[in-house]
Amino acid sequence: MEAVGEEKLLSILHEYWGYDSFRSIQPDIIRSILAGHDTLGLMPTGGGKSLTFQVPAMALDGVCIVITPLVALMKDQVQALRQRGIPACAIYSGQTQDEVSRHLDNCVLGGNKLLYVSPERLGSSLFQKKVSHMRVSLITVDEAHCISQWGHDFRPSYLEIRTLRAFVPEAPVLALTATATPRVVKDIQHSLQRTPEDAPFEVFKMSFQRDNLSYVVRQTEDKYGELLHILRSVPGSTIIYTRSRAGCRDLARDLVADGETALYYHAGLPSFEKDERQRRWQEGEVRIIVATNAFGMGIDKADVRLVLHMDLPDSLEAYFQEAGRAGRDGRRAYAVMLYAKRDAATIRRRMPDIFPEKAYIRKVYDRLGYFFQIAIGAGRNARFAFDLGQFCRNYHYFPIPVVSALNILTRAGYIHFEENAEYASRLTFTVRRDELYRLHMVSENEDKVIQAMLRIYAGLFSDYVYIEEKRIAALIGLTERDVFEALAALSHSHIVNYIPRRRTPVVTFMTGREQGSDLELGRDIYEDRLKDYKQRIAAVLEYATNHDMCRSAFMQRYFGDTEKDCGICDVCLERKPHPATHDLQERILDILADGRLHAIDEFRLSGFASTEISSTLKRLVAEERVGLAAGKYKLLK
Repeated sequence: MEAVGEEKLLSILHEYWGYDSFRSIQPDIIRSILAGHDTLGLMPTGGGKSLTFQVPAMALDGVCIVITPLVALMKDQVQALRQRGIPACAIYSGQTQDEVSRHLDNCVLGGNKLLYVSPERLGSSLFQKKVSHMRVSLITVDEAHCISQWGHDFRPSYLEIRTLRAFVPEAPVLALTATATPRVVKDIQHSLQRTPEDAPFEVFKMSFQRDNLSYVVRQTEDKYGELLHILRSVPGSTIIYTRSRAGCRDLARDLVADGETALYYHAGLPSFEKDERQRRWQEGEVRIIVATNAFGMGIDKADVRLVLHMDLPDSLEAYFQEAGRAGRDGRRAYAVMLYAKRDAATIRRRMPDIFPEKAYIRKVYDRLGYFFQIAIGAGRNARFAFDLGQFCRNYHYFPIPVVSALNILTRAGYIHFEENAEYASRLTFTVRRDELYRLHMVSENEDKVIQAMLRIYAGLFSDYVYIEEKRIAALIGLTERDVFEALAALSHSHIVNYIPRRRTPVVTFMTGREQGSDLELGRDIYEDRLKDYKQRIAAVLEYATNHDMCRSAFMQRYFGDTEKDCGICDVCLERKPHPATHDLQERILDILADGRLHAIDEFRLSGFASTEISSTLKRLVAEERVGLAAGKYKLLK
């Protein structure tokens, strides 16, 4: 690797990002990479991991390949880098062949410093051919836990990274993840090494303790009532996670009815709708986003004060990552989990959905062959858009266990299932070019959109062409929603055929089709992972029902970090009162001394967090010194 001095690195940092110094383990990771070492960085959400590869990319000759599964994050980072004057590009599902070739050729010629790519692209012959002609300075693997068979979000496409290394053997690898147990750390290194004889990775780890983040579990049978109480006690930007799409939609509606500003977000929304909702929340137009776990990856909003989970997550890894989106500005924030006694039974009932019986998995595989009309022995490398809803209707299945069966078949190597492959919008004109000039029924916006498309795209009258609503909108000064509505109206009027951008499942047969009864679903594919899943569930339940151990220390122990009490979680506050607790108690009793009923809002006391006030009131009620009636507090004689 090239010798790069500290002065040059700091100069790059200041010139492009405006910072005067690195923080935490950033300089250790960068020095390791510049020395040519394969490196693993464990950096919790908000730890500044992007700079650990973006700064070396600018310091070294060649292009840094960044592998990430998050298309939205790719687009955001490329846009942000270009705004800083850094040449970067991204390759992902939905782009045309011409777009992909243009980006790759530009990297071969040295026109880009960073190339973002989805892991599914790594196995394509075009990508491998182009990469072999590139000068690659560094390979960065974001969300590196996805390569581990024991990671909570294992993705088989990540296994292609080892193949990529064969094409650029001199380039070191930087693996980054926010959540990894010691077992996963070891597996990441094993999966990314070129050969067993390679030197082990240099491993750098930030503490999993967040000094400003207070973890809280509230046990309640009235989750919605507790939610409202918390929202009115903790002001500021909020994320509420729920498990189901219908649940997040209904909860957002209820919150609006109770006077809150809230939007819902899930993977089933149109792309432009998701972008618009995310923008409104990020810019503070609404306080609350109610979402499934589809929301949050790559979200860069520093002032989130509260992340609340209505339902138990499937793993502490997922919870730590989602909760960690609170308080990235360093100010006090809260990660709250609501727990009801019924939740233990509910989370255990998910088991058959996540790990259906082997006979069921084999039957799904057989019916997949029937669905796509593939003969036994045929279909190797055949790729199909997969209508999950139609498949389930045809064979009377529920979607969740079908998706789980497809994921297990993917792990076993028989198929590759992409649940959310993105397809760009496509359009073709259904009228001749000369007929366009005789149209009088189109609106002003529709006419603007037509003129813009004719300026940007060729071949619209002969076949479908991939289009970008955002690009059209920018050219003519409309919003992306305006463009979408104009195109929908033109399609309704039979002037164009418009297929909006969408995410759709894709199934690729990795081998020729076999009889389901002949599939090998060995212990490493099924039984070992079922056992691991049960252990994850047990850890979540232990966390939710724990009343003795600091919640931050609990997380640290789980991730193999040094245990240290935080002093600000609900367990710490109950077990080891804050030095000012006595003063707080006396001030609360002073307020109640007038004998009247007081609502929670009347206890806003300077110098004390709302959770400390709430916790003290709860203790005084338990001690029967204070009474609680209809949500109001009164001093008991």
